[in-house]
Amino acid sequence: MVVTHVVSHRKLPGVPGLEAGGALRCPLLPGAAGRHGSPRPHPRAHAGRRARRGPHPREHADHRHRPRRALSTRAHEEPVPAPARAGTPCRVRGPVQRARPRRLPHRMGRARAPVDPRAGPASGRGPRCPPFLHCRRPRPEDLMTAPVSITRYAPFLLDTAQGLASVATHLSRRDAGNTRAAIVSSPPWLASGLESALSIALKGNSTLARQELDGLLARGLLMLEEAERRLGAPPGSTSVEADGTRTLASLLEPARRALDGASLVRERRPALEDVVRGTGERLTAALLARLLGARGVPSLEVDAADWTVTEGEPGQARVSREHTRARVATLRPSWEGRLTLHAGGRGVALDGRSTTLGVDGADETAAVLSVLLGTPLTLWTDVPGVMTADPLHVADARPVPHLSYTEALELVYLGLPTLHPRALSTLRDADIPLRVRHLQQPDEPGTLIDVRGAGNGSVPTCVVSLEDLALLGLEGGTEEAARPVGPRALQALEAAGIDAWMAAQSSPGRSVAVVLRRAHAARAEEVLRRELAPELERGALQPPQVRAPVTQVALVAEAMGQGANVAGRLFQPLGALGINVRAIAQTASARSISFIVDGAETALTVRTVHAAFHFAHEEVSLLVLGHGVVGSQLLDQLRALQETLAQEHGIQLNLVGLADSRRVLFSPEGIPLKQWRERIESVPEGASPPVVRALLEPLRRLPVPVLVDCTAAEGMEELYLEAFRSGIHVVAANKKPLTQPREVWEKLRSTAHLNHRAYHYETTVGAGLPVIQTLKDLVRTGDRVHGVEGSFSGTLGYLSQQLMDGVPLSKAVRTAREKGFTEPHPREDLAGTDAARKALILAREQGLDLSLEDVEVEPFVPREYLEETDVERFLTGLEKLDRTFTSRVEGLRAEGKVLRYLARIDPSAKDGPVLRVGPVAVPKEHPATRLRGSEAFVAFSTERYADYPLLVQGAGAGGPVTAAGVLADILKIAQNLRGR
Repeated sequence: MVVTHVVSHRKLPGVPGLEAGGALRCPLLPGAAGRHGSPRPHPRAHAGRRARRGPHPREHADHRHRPRRALSTRAHEEPVPAPARAGTPCRVRGPVQRARPRRLPHRMGRARAPVDPRAGPASGRGPRCPPFLHCRRPRPEDLMTAPVSITRYAPFLLDTAQGLASVATHLSRRDAGNTRAAIVSSPPWLASGLESALSIALKGNSTLARQELDGLLARGLLMLEEAERRLGAPPGSTSVEADGTRTLASLLEPARRALDGASLVRERRPALEDVVRGTGERLTAALLARLLGARGVPSLEVDAADWTVTEGEPGQARVSREHTRARVATLRPSWEGRLTLHAGGRGVALDGRSTTLGVDGADETAAVLSVLLGTPLTLWTDVPGVMTADPLHVADARPVPHLSYTEALELVYLGLPTLHPRALSTLRDADIPLRVRHLQQPDEPGTLIDVRGAGNGSVPTCVVSLEDLALLGLEGGTEEAARPVGPRALQALEAAGIDAWMAAQSSPGRSVAVVLRRAHAARAEEVLRRELAPELERGALQPPQVRAPVTQVALVAEAMGQGANVAGRLFQPLGALGINVRAIAQTASARSISFIVDGAETALTVRTVHAAFHFAHEEVSLLVLGHGVVGSQLLDQLRALQETLAQEHGIQLNLVGLADSRRVLFSPEGIPLKQWRERIESVPEGASPPVVRALLEPLRRLPVPVLVDCTAAEGMEELYLEAFRSGIHVVAANKKPLTQPREVWEKLRSTAHLNHRAYHYETTVGAGLPVIQTLKDLVRTGDRVHGVEGSFSGTLGYLSQQLMDGVPLSKAVRTAREKGFTEPHPREDLAGTDAARKALILAREQGLDLSLEDVEVEPFVPREYLEETDVERFLTGLEKLDRTFTSRVEGLRAEGKVLRYLARIDPSAKDGPVLRVGPVAVPKEHPATRLRGSEAFVAFSTERYADYPLLVQGAGAGGPVTAAGVLADILKIAQNLRGR
């Protein structure tokens, strides 16, 4: 029977077809007419007023609940004395014809029959009207006012039994008792299985295709049983009994028929493909509903085709918003206070045919439902939001708190998966927010995406990397290639069905670079050779060149073009690392800059760009050589300052390697600074220097790699050179490489410069004192140095002061060694070699062409005592000199002088530059007499500082101050990269 209701003389907003004088039929019940061919009026019609007569408005031909036969009637004019109650049989007067009752709207799986307007009337006693219809027209306020939670679960979350259990647990805990709609789609295993069955059917083997389909059902049931066990169900029990299995199997029946049809026609037909692919969503929703039921959580399975009306041909269907709104208006009350599981991506055409919304169609289902109900959408996935970079490449990548839809769309086009672009556009146009959140971190805010965004569009938001690509290049060989080849190449690839991720061509179009999937590279090359065969044969074009694998890296911002020097900040650190950029492109909207690098450089590139734009901490990877006095102090200082540096300066110093002359420890994930002693001692002895050199390759792949040399080893210059060539910075407290022959010194500096690597060695002269930096600043600003004098060796300064205080020489040397003031073997300090090296380093910084042999050195002790190589025997032998030095000190006191060990550099001496190092008796008014303990001082006499030399004075020896200087050099590298 057909029940029509009188409506007021106005159109209902959002419900198409309801005009003044129109009537609304109950979408559930078969048609029936009154005694005179007119149905009874609705009891809520305006009482005592005659309703305007008019033809019954046409309904959507695709509505799944409309009767197969309909009437053209006019509304009855007689008032009804009492309203009909929900659940009361709707009766009509007149001749009775039995009508087959229809199922409730939430049932799924029946083909939608189009309306036949020529059909005659039918009437009779029909089923009871379901409570949510109430036999009245829907009010607009019923559609949008009640709070609804709409969630979309990423398909891969349901790909395993554990994932299925996690989603069920999540649904059972959140917003229980509220109106909730969860949109699900086929997990990857099910989607690929359906595609496999379809491919088999297209080869004509329907039997094997059906078996493939049955195998998918069996796998789904096994996953369901495993998920129940993970949720605590006893072994052997399952929520799916025999009748339940038959119900699930019946969901696959449309797919079976479609596979049979495909095996007969043996050609791809979108209508058949839609039926097969749409089956996965229904099966997924059914499995999840049964798992929830086993946990005592009631849910309602909803086929999105029950309310999604589509337009267009199969395979290209799009949602008809107005028609769909009417369906949602009808079904919305039945979802009140319930958890509904929507099989997304499915729809029904206006002619009743089943359709799908294409790839990621469930995203569009979720977006459309959110728009129609005016409710924000939440996407649950396995990451805590849209990340600033791929966490596989950047350990400290973090969620972007706020994005605009334009930024999100740009990211999707560049390969970052969130929702399908159609879904994002739908939400954007309706100003409906989207939040991306982690399923296992439900209390974290994730990423909010809306129309407005964070409000600072010129600041880049994240780095996107798309790997396993190929770069195909074409270039003109002669003037005959002046005809542009770019458009022809792109058209040929498009005609072959090969997508180009990026394309860049020269201004006249004589050369073009195309980025595409690596798997398509061979076919693309064949297509281009065929398309451009005439030009290739006569040499107008060079043969296509393919480079693979390559990675497309993109930096994204809302209004990047409005920010200055974005490209400079992007490419400068890449060039500094020696990363070759193979192709570059920027969108016309200036929302992104994309470029291509070799696949092997992916991780390093992403980390470098991520760090350059302050998305997170500046991560610095340290390989420390030596953990003696200076090295151990450095590691302890790193541990003490690690949190402060991260919070206040945005710098994360990671110890990734530690080595000495016997052991090597390397861990790309980082060595805990609290455990560095235990970790290095647990390594077996026997590692040799070549092992350390082998670590340079993995080190260069880490963020901001730095080699830190805290040793006094010989021959380290070769290791430094290899590090520079590998893109690794060097920070050294080791003086010896800088005092090698001048050609070695020049090679170290030039190699570092050519490879854009930092080489910092401030501590080689004054420990923590800024001696070298001060001299460099004087020279760079055009000042002329007339002379340098100083106590370069804090060790010998300490010994001199101890002797002046009456301490015997042997005891003073032992104390200095215990305090870490001396080199590993004190004879290097007493020989004056250490002070000579420091003087030579300062002389070369002034541009003087000198070598270590040019330094006039007088040792602190007689040379014959310096031949002993054993440290303990050397210290014991010094006892023989105690009386000699005591007598010498007494003589200096009598003369009113003080013993100091000084170095003097005279760059303008008559016979050429002069460097002298040795013990000197200085008058009490000399600056060196004010030194105490291990203090060092340097006095620079220059044109600008002629009357009063520039003095640098302070602690010049000791593990803590030297380690602090090394740490300062490390921080210079990190801060330079951060633009500070």
